[in-house]
Formats: sequence, structure tokens, C-alpha cells
Amino acid sequence: MQYADVAASLQKQIGRFLRRKRGDKTYAHFARQIGLSASSLQRMELGQQNVTVATLEFLLKRFKCRITDIFDSEE
Repeated sequence: MQYADVAASLQKQIGRFLRRKRGDKTYAHFARQIGLSASSLQRMELGQQNVTVATLEFLLKRFKCRITDIFDSEE
């Protein structure tokens, strides 16, 4: 697997995690709750935004979860 494929896979996994966490809330409402902009949240959910290590750490702390909760080992 090439670097671009790995990066895309990781972005998709972050997106799926955020989508599950958002549930039926709007982008704007959920983004305010977690401290992100609605546009960043939407791009992350769609796998269109690169997520920095700092942002990943922020999400892990915000959701009080481990990195394995976001990234499954199957992909």
C-alpha cells in the first residue's frame, strides 16, 4: 500500500468515527460541542481534510478515548 492510500484510509477511519459520535446532531451543533468549526468537521467526516497529530490528540482527549477506538486494525 502506498503512502497516499494509507493516508486516505486513516482519514476515512477518522471520518467514520466522527460520524458515529455526531449521531443525528447537525454539523454546527456537534462542532460547537467539541470545539471545531462546522466546515472542518464536515471535511474530516468526508475524509477530505488532513488531520494533524495535534488535532488527533485533541479528539482523543475530547472524546476520552484511545487511538484504537478510532483506528481499527482491519484497514
